[in-house]
Amino acid sequence: MASSRAARMLAVPELGLQGLYIGSSPERSPVPSPPGSPRTQESCGIAPLTPSQSPKPETRAPQPPPFSVVVAIDFGTTSSGYAFSFASDPEAIHMMSSGIPCLFSAAQVQRLDRGACSALLYLHPPSPLPMLPGDQQPCLLKADMAMPLTPQLGIQGELWKWEGGDPGVAHQKTPTCLLLTPEGAFHSFGYTARDYYHDLDPEEARDWLYFEKFKMKIHSATDLTLKTQLEAVNGRKMPALEVFAHALRFFKEHALQELREQCPSLPEKDAVRWVLTVPAIWKQPAKQFMREAAYLAGLVSREDAEQLLIALEPEAASVYCRKLRLHQLMDLSSRAPGGGRLGERRSIDSSFRQAREQLRRSRHSRTFLVESGVGELWAEMQAGDRYVVADCGGGTVDLTVHQLEQPHGTLKELYKASGGPYGAVGVDLAFEQLLCRIFGEDFIATFKRQRPAAWVDLTIAFEARKRTAGPHRAGALNISLPFSFIDFYRKQRGHNVETALRRSSVNFVKWSSQGMLRMSCEAMNELFQPTVSGIIQHIEALLARPEVQGVKLLFLVGGFAESAVLQQAVQASLGARGLRVVVPHDVGLTILKGAVLFGQAPGVVRVRRSPLTYGVGVLNRFVAGRHPPDKLLVRDGRRWCTDVFERFVAAEQSVALGEEVRRSYCPARPGQRRVLINLYCCAAEDAHFITDPGVRKCGALSLELEPADSGSDGATPGRREIRAAMQFGDTEIKVTAVDVSTNRSVRAAIDFLSN
Repeated sequence: MASSRAARMLAVPELGLQGLYIGSSPERSPVPSPPGSPRTQESCGIAPLTPSQSPKPETRAPQPPPFSVVVAIDFGTTSSGYAFSFASDPEAIHMMSSGIPCLFSAAQVQRLDRGACSALLYLHPPSPLPMLPGDQQPCLLKADMAMPLTPQLGIQGELWKWEGGDPGVAHQKTPTCLLLTPEGAFHSFGYTARDYYHDLDPEEARDWLYFEKFKMKIHSATDLTLKTQLEAVNGRKMPALEVFAHALRFFKEHALQELREQCPSLPEKDAVRWVLTVPAIWKQPAKQFMREAAYLAGLVSREDAEQLLIALEPEAASVYCRKLRLHQLMDLSSRAPGGGRLGERRSIDSSFRQAREQLRRSRHSRTFLVESGVGELWAEMQAGDRYVVADCGGGTVDLTVHQLEQPHGTLKELYKASGGPYGAVGVDLAFEQLLCRIFGEDFIATFKRQRPAAWVDLTIAFEARKRTAGPHRAGALNISLPFSFIDFYRKQRGHNVETALRRSSVNFVKWSSQGMLRMSCEAMNELFQPTVSGIIQHIEALLARPEVQGVKLLFLVGGFAESAVLQQAVQASLGARGLRVVVPHDVGLTILKGAVLFGQAPGVVRVRRSPLTYGVGVLNRFVAGRHPPDKLLVRDGRRWCTDVFERFVAAEQSVALGEEVRRSYCPARPGQRRVLINLYCCAAEDAHFITDPGVRKCGALSLELEPADSGSDGATPGRREIRAAMQFGDTEIKVTAVDVSTNRSVRAAIDFLSN
C-alpha cells in the first residue's frame, strides 16, 4: 500500500505544468497540477486550467438534422403505442395501424351476421361516421355495443383496432406486455402476448417468460446498471436491457413497415427522427438506460445519436395541449351540457364535429389534425401566464410547471419536475392486498408463482371493472375469479373460496352465485384512495412553492386521468382553491401526440430547471482558514486542496436550451490517450467537496484523445488542454470536447450507468 502511494506521488514531477499560469502574473493565478491525491486519485485526477468562475455560458441555437418523418414511442407502464407525422404535413398526426381496416356503411352494419366473425370491434367512447347520401346514413355505435365486422365493400369509413383487446376499451395503444419463449427469444408484444400467454397450458406457462408493467422497475432500482435484471411472472430473470430492447424493436419494426407501405419512396437512411418518452422525474441513469435500449433495439446507432430524442412525458403533454381547441377540452369546474357528470362522454355534436375535422384531409380515422398555430385556450393566454401539467400514468404522477414566454412562442420551466410512485398500478396493488386479506398472503404468493397465466387473467378482470368505477356509480361490481384460482384454492386450503370470504374480516366483498367476487362501489372507490390522495398531496405541495405562485390552470393528462374517481377528487380538492382543472378529451393519447410535436420542434421548451447540482472533483490551491486541514496535500513544496467539488450547474438553476457551461482540463501525463473525469451530483446547491453528505458519483466523462502534432502550436504535451462544454438545457445532459492543441474534437460520453 505504501509503495503504490509513493508511486502515485512520484508521478507529479513528470507533468511539467509548474510554469503554466492563467493571466499575467504567476503569483496571482497559479494553476494546480493535475495528479490526484493519494487518498482520492480516481476522484481528483484532473485540475482546472481556468479559474472556477467560468465565463458567461454561451447559448447556441440547436441545428436539428433533416428528417422526413417523426416517429414517437410512448413507452408506458401499463400501455404503449407509437404515432408519426411527415415533415411535409406536420399538422397530421397518424396513430399506429393495428389491424385490418373494415369498410362498411350504415345499411351494411344492419345486415351483418353477428356470429359471422370472431373479431369484435369495440367503440368507446362513441365514434362518429361522416354523412353519406341515400341509405348510407351515419350511424353511431354505442359504447356498450359490440359488433362483429367483416371487410365489406363500402365508402363510409375506415376503423382500426389492435388485434385482441378488452370489451368496452378503445385500443389506440396496446398493453405493455412482453412474451419471450422458454429459450428467451422474442415471441410477441401487447395484446397478442397477453392472449397467447393466457391460452398456454398452466404447466407450459411456467417455462415462458412473461413481463408486464416492468417500466418502473428501472426507476425504482437504486443501483441501475446495464446488467440490472428483471423478473418475469414465473420468477425467471432476464437482463432488463434485453427486455426493453425487445419491446422497442417491436415498435420499430411495426412503425417502419407501416411507413414503407404509406411512403415507398421514403429514404432508408436518416429519414426518421425517433422520439422516446420517459417520466420527467426519472434520473439521468434511467434516461440513459432507455437510450441504451434504443441502441440495442436498432432504432438508431451510436454514431447517429442525434436522431433519437428523449421527451419528458409532462412536457410532451404540455406541447400538445397548446394546440387544442375548446371543444377538445373538458373543464371539470363546469358540468357538461345536459347535466352530464364528470368523466362521462362528450356530446354527440362535438364528436361529429371532431370526426369531420379529423377526416377532412385523411380517410383514416386514426389521423388527428392539430392547429398550425395554437388553440383557442392558448390564444387567450398572455405572456407570463403559468400552468401545471399533472401526468397521471400507470406508474407515477409527474408534475411540471410551465410559463408562457410569449403568446405564440416558447415555454419556460418554473420548477424542477416532481412527483412520485402514485400511478394506476397503485390501485392494482391495493386490490392484491385485499386478496391477501381474504385468502392469505402465502396463498396469493404461491398462486402467482405456480399459476402465473391465471393470475394475469385475474388482473385483466379487475382492470375491466376498475375502469368502470366512478364517484356517482350505484350498485356493486362483479369481478370474475378464474376457475384455476377457485380450484387451486380448494386444493391448497381444503375449503372453497366462499368459505374464505365468510371467515375473513372483509365484509364489503361477497361471493356471487355466478362465481364472482361482488364488491360494493364504495369498496372499489376505497382502493383508489391511497393513490389518489398521494397525487393530490403532491399537487398541493407543488402549488405551495413560492416559485409557482399565480398558477390558475391545471391540465390533467395520462391514462389514469381517464378515471372519473381521480377527476372528481382533483376537482373537489383543487377547484375550491380557484384552480381551473382541464382534461383533454383524448387524455390517454395526449403524451403520445405531444411527443410527435416535440420531435418536430424540440426547442419549444426553451428553459428548463436543473433537478440537481452537477460538478466534478478537482484539485485547487490550498487556502489556510478556508479549506479544512484534512484536505491538505503537499507535493513538491506546493500545497493543494483535494476532493474539491467544482460545480457546473446548480440545482434549481434555469438553463436555456443550447446553453453551454465550459471548463478546461489537462491530462495527467504526457502522451495520455484517454482522460476519465468523474461526475458528481447532489441535491444541495452549496456542496464544496465530493465527500460532503449527499454528494454521489453519478457518471464518468470519458474523453478519447488523438495524438497531438508535435510543436503544432508550441505547446508541450504536458500542457495539453481539453476544453469540455456541457449542455444542461435539454432533456439529457450532453457533452462535447475539443483538444485545443490540435483543434480537433474529441468524443465524449457521460456514463451514468457505470459501476
